[in-house]
Amino acid sequence: MDQFTSRESGLGTGRPVWARPRNLAIGASIIVVAVLAWVVLARQHSAAALAAKDVAALPLVTVVIPQVGTVATSVSLTGQISAQNDMPIGVEGDTSRIAAVLVEPGDRVRRGQVLARLNPITAQSQVDSASASLDELRAAAAVAQAEWARAERARDSFSVEESERRRSSAVTAQAKVKVAEAQLAEAHNRWSHTTVVAPSDGIVLTRNAEIGQIAVPGASVLFRLARNGEIEMRGQVTEQDMPRLRVGQLAEVRLDGVAQPFTGKLWQIGAIIDPVTRQGTVRIALPAADQNLRPGAFARAEIQVGATAGTILPQTAVLSDEEGSYTLIVGAGDKIERRAVSVGGARAEGLLVTGGLKGNERVVAIAGAFLRPGEQVSIAVTPGAAPPGARVASGGGSSGAASAP
Repeated sequence: MDQFTSRESGLGTGRPVWARPRNLAIGASIIVVAVLAWVVLARQHSAAALAAKDVAALPLVTVVIPQVGTVATSVSLTGQISAQNDMPIGVEGDTSRIAAVLVEPGDRVRRGQVLARLNPITAQSQVDSASASLDELRAAAAVAQAEWARAERARDSFSVEESERRRSSAVTAQAKVKVAEAQLAEAHNRWSHTTVVAPSDGIVLTRNAEIGQIAVPGASVLFRLARNGEIEMRGQVTEQDMPRLRVGQLAEVRLDGVAQPFTGKLWQIGAIIDPVTRQGTVRIALPAADQNLRPGAFARAEIQVGATAGTILPQTAVLSDEEGSYTLIVGAGDKIERRAVSVGGARAEGLLVTGGLKGNERVVAIAGAFLRPGEQVSIAVTPGAAPPGARVASGGGSSGAASAP
């Protein structure tokens, strides 16, 4: 038996022949179990990767949760700084050459102050000539008056014709005196126009006069004067905002390069609407003492017109189509919903929404035009980015900072 076993096995180990199939079965079972375990692990990893890929494929949006309440409303406008009364000053007399310029732009002047002088030689000669003519005619009138007086005292010594002739000569001489007086007054008036004076108190805005320049009446504007130094802002307001404005409302005016705003008062509202631009003109009075308020400067203003119920949203959060204005809301299950809203106007911070929101919605702030109602999204998490007036979106795995205007 031992010899048979040893020969049949061919191994010389003394193991029985029936033990060989059992060992093979155990090894095969181990291999099968290992293959099955690898397949299960591979499927689990593939499912996790697919789930992560699906999450990553969702659109990422930033939302804002508006706080509905009382919002101060204002009308925004742009325009430029101007003088309330811009007075052009030129020559009123004859054409003449400028002899002296006595003021510069920015100078404050008083009424009657001399701004420039013209060459007075011609005007002075006319005054002298008219004055001499007047003296001559006055002497002749005195002689004629004396002769008529003698004829009146001695009526019997003079004929009626002679008496009438002397009376007529006296009256004619007196009339010539009056003509000469008028000519002298005109000559003095021409001479006075050789000095260009300020017609009122104010600030010199521009100076176009130079020594040696020929000044032509009605054609040459030598100076421009802001009467009484009054400065204002002139701007354009849209047609729908005009009914909200009232004379006396306060306005905050800002200039480029000047950090401090200026407080002005609305003092005039345009009577018409431009049929092309659909805008009206308003004028805001500003303090005249500030040197930063220079006519011609670009300005922006906001006129406070009251308060209304609503909220401020970024301009990118409000969309519009043929059905009207609307926003996109992240609703249940992080799916997009459309919500119709009413827009009450535009402000520097964004758009004033006066209807359609309750205050607890998650409004898509950016890129809403690329989303569709019913589409599932993922909310961006930007800790610490929420400014005042906005609340942070949270809860249900959809937390994120809400950005506000």
